[in-house]
Amino acid sequence: MKKWIPLLSLLMISALAVTAAGCGPKKEAGPDGGTVPAATAANDKLQVEASFYPMYEFTRQVAGDLADVHLLIPSGVEPHDWEPTAQDIAKIAKADVLVYNGAGMEGWVDQVAKGSDNANLSLVEASKGLELMEGVDEEEEHADAKDHEGHDHGSLDPHVWLSPKLAIEEVRSIEKALVAKAPQHQAEFTKNADAYVAKLEQLDADYQKELAGTKRKDFVTQHAAFGYLAHTYGLTQVPIAGLSPEQEPSAAAMTDVIKFAKEHQVKTIFFETLVSSSVADTIAKEVGAKTDVLNPLEGLTQEEQDNHQDYIAIMRFNLDALKKALEE
Repeated sequence: MKKWIPLLSLLMISALAVTAAGCGPKKEAGPDGGTVPAATAANDKLQVEASFYPMYEFTRQVAGDLADVHLLIPSGVEPHDWEPTAQDIAKIAKADVLVYNGAGMEGWVDQVAKGSDNANLSLVEASKGLELMEGVDEEEEHADAKDHEGHDHGSLDPHVWLSPKLAIEEVRSIEKALVAKAPQHQAEFTKNADAYVAKLEQLDADYQKELAGTKRKDFVTQHAAFGYLAHTYGLTQVPIAGLSPEQEPSAAAMTDVIKFAKEHQVKTIFFETLVSSSVADTIAKEVGAKTDVLNPLEGLTQEEQDNHQDYIAIMRFNLDALKKALEE
């Protein structure tokens, strides 16, 4: 359960600090005699805060050199239960734009927005308007592992960015928001977005081609992050646990997945970066399978940063890993 009281206290402290320091977005005379944020003036860059890695990468690609895009949740930090510090809230208070995924991924956004005195701040929910899937209830006792996906458990699955097709929609939402914020740069934002979308369209085409004729269509994951990817490409995700990677599966859920893996001769159990692989290791040992990484891209590891890997590179890694497992 989120601890909102400390967060509200941080909001109050941050607001006082910003007021005392005379911070906040500066404004200049606009073309209609009104005021516009200084960051949208021709010689200034937009100041953009992005919640976690995919939002940062998508925004950076669209903004190009026309904005300073900052990552709020540090790479290597699991974002599901992250909450902003007073310093983070102060950054948001000075920003022109806050880009976040939505669908429940960043539960702190509403409180931060309500507590901010930055009237200039534009909130950009990248997943807004997308058809969202219901998530897996983390405490439900599953009757059958192959029925994990798609049930109405009352919580939305936020992991839309893991479908390249839906990632395109998020990029377009970010493009639209940046154009609205700095319309004088519409041509540049659109050019940048078009170039990145072309790469995502190729990625989508490669997923469709490589996964269309695989031997099997089901894959077992430690974390229920790949529902949108599975739905887009005609696959079935069988998650051991729920939407949060830190959740410990029930004994019944473990039993169901082991039964499913044995009956369907599953040879690979996927785990992810940033969290322990112990649950996947346990299942794999029980059914005589191996483990491999399927990366939900919720944050880059230090090794991935050192190797200059990005969203598209890691999604291609995921494609290779999936295809290999689905051909076993």
